[in-house]
Amino acid sequence: MGRDDVDVTDAELALLTALWDDGPVPIRRLAEGVYGDGGPSAYATVQKLLERLERKGCVARDRTGSVHVFAAAVDRGELIGRRLRAVADSLCGGSFTPLLTHLVEGRGLSAKDRDELRSLIDRLDRGKQRRPGA
Repeated sequence: MGRDDVDVTDAELALLTALWDDGPVPIRRLAEGVYGDGGPSAYATVQKLLERLERKGCVARDRTGSVHVFAAAVDRGELIGRRLRAVADSLCGGSFTPLLTHLVEGRGLSAKDRDELRSLIDRLDRGKQRRPGA
């Protein structure tokens, strides 16, 4: 399974979110931030989850100091894109249209959201016009 095919569990996602928000941190600080004062069991849980994330290529470990420091090795946007592609593939036959339609109609869009989407579509259209054969 390649790095692009790797998914993360909810518990792993909680650690990645903390790493995205707080930057590189040692296990103890990560455990306290995610689980509070959970004691040794929380520390052991975080350690195991970090090992799994490291094997998946989602987390990098800095071993240069006496305390290992962990950082996210996958970008938040990359993981969002990966998970949305998986949902589109499994539920929508690979098309994003039903997924986007459901999200937009189910929740509605603010004026700002609509403006940002229009701007995105305009940028994408301009990019296609510049490419030969588009």
